[in-house]
This record gives sequence, C-alpha cells and structure tokens, in this order.
Amino acid sequence: MNWLNKLERKIGKFYIRNLMLIIIFGTALVYGFTLLSGDNTLINNIELVPSRVMEGEVWRLVTFIFVPTSSGIISFMFSMYFYYLAGTGLEHEWGEFKFNLYYLIGMLATIVLSMITGGTATGTYINLSLFLAFARIYPNFEILLFYIIPIKVKYLAIFNWVIIGFNFLFAGSFAGRILILIPIINFFIFFGKDIFTGTKSGAVNYKRQQKFKSQVRQREILHKCEICGITEKDDPKMEFRYCSKCSGKKCYCINHIRNHEHK
Repeated sequence: MNWLNKLERKIGKFYIRNLMLIIIFGTALVYGFTLLSGDNTLINNIELVPSRVMEGEVWRLVTFIFVPTSSGIISFMFSMYFYYLAGTGLEHEWGEFKFNLYYLIGMLATIVLSMITGGTATGTYINLSLFLAFARIYPNFEILLFYIIPIKVKYLAIFNWVIIGFNFLFAGSFAGRILILIPIINFFIFFGKDIFTGTKSGAVNYKRQQKFKSQVRQREILHKCEICGITEKDDPKMEFRYCSKCSGKKCYCINHIRNHEHK
C-alpha cells in the first residue's frame, strides 16, 4: 500500500483519535435510548435516507454510522465487542490514520451508492468491511461464537463472503444489491493488490495473530517510541507514528517521528 504510505506522510496528522471507541459509544447511546423509548423514532431520524438528505437533513450523512445493527441485547453486545476487537486490531496494524481512512472510504462509498440508488443505508456494511479486513490480517484469531464455540475468524469471513454473493445475486431490490458492494469496494482498495499478487504469507499472518492475541489478553495495545521509550501508559496524550522509511514496524512518539535516524 505505497499510496497509503505517501498519503500518510503528507496528511498523516489529520485523523480522529479513538475513532472506533467513539463509534461504539455513539451506537450504544442510540441503542439504549431506543430500548428505553420502545420505538425506532431516533433510528428513523438518523439513518441515511437520500430523499431526507436532499430536503436538508444533512446530519444523516454522518449519524447513519451510529444505527445499531442488531436489536437483541446479546447479539448487540457481541457485535459491539467484536467491532471493538476488529477496530483495535486494524488500528494496531495500520496506525490510526490508515484506520480512519479505511472507515472514511466505507462511509463515502455508502453515501454515494445510497444517493445513486435511493436506498436507505446504515453502517452495517462498513462494519462488515471491518470484519473482512480483520479476518484478512488475523485469519487464525479465535473468537467464541455465541460465547461458547471457538472458531477462527477466517471461517466466519468465508461465510460472510458467501452471504455477500448470495445477497448480491438474489437481494429483493436494486438498491440492496448495489449497497452490498460497499464492503467489497473498501476491502479491495486496501487488499486487492496483495490478493492478486499473492504477497501475503501464512507465516506473517500467524505471527500477527499471535502477537495480537497476546495484546488482547492484556486488554490494551501499547505504542513505544524507539528513541525515548515512552508509551501510552507514561503519557496518555502522547501521539505515536510508524515510520514508513524504517525497516519493519518502527514506532516513534510525535517528538521523534521526524527526528531520528532511519533503521
């Protein structure tokens, strides 16, 4: 993803910190309010409806990402946990700027396709693209399906690809068929080259998966500056970046990202 590295060097300081936590918190608020009110008034007022946007309700261009994907409490809690897991894993692998960009591309694809087709949209397909990306990077990471059955995410990803293909072929409306392309567009922008050139190795996947599992068990993912050794624990407000010119994944604090010798 050379183009992403170049883009990060130019505008890498512009991103929303803790984006996934903000989305989860906002979605939880919407779910809680809807549960207490007993109706879907709030959801109807924030989902992406092209005709309403054209009438001036422009907030829908952002608020649609906070629409819960599930109404059941157990399934909602599971989906929020997994979105946090996937989002955190992608942030760790890419850095916050690239993760922000991935989510933004999903939002833009949703908005454009929804406006073209006139179909109502939520953040469901963006979240699905997060899952597909996470499964691509950490295919052997295990989760407990229904909190009981251990299963590797790569098998769930295969199942989701089948569902995507089925819905595209047999969805009841034209809008539904087009909107299902959102996770595919997002996924292939980031991974298409690797898939077609076959550059991804099983050994790298396994190493990433083991490293991430270890960090999940510690319930936090830390950055550590290669120069001064400062971490998020030492200064929660400190910003960290990965240097694209250094070999491997070298992390530096904001004070040393432009003031270090490339290794």
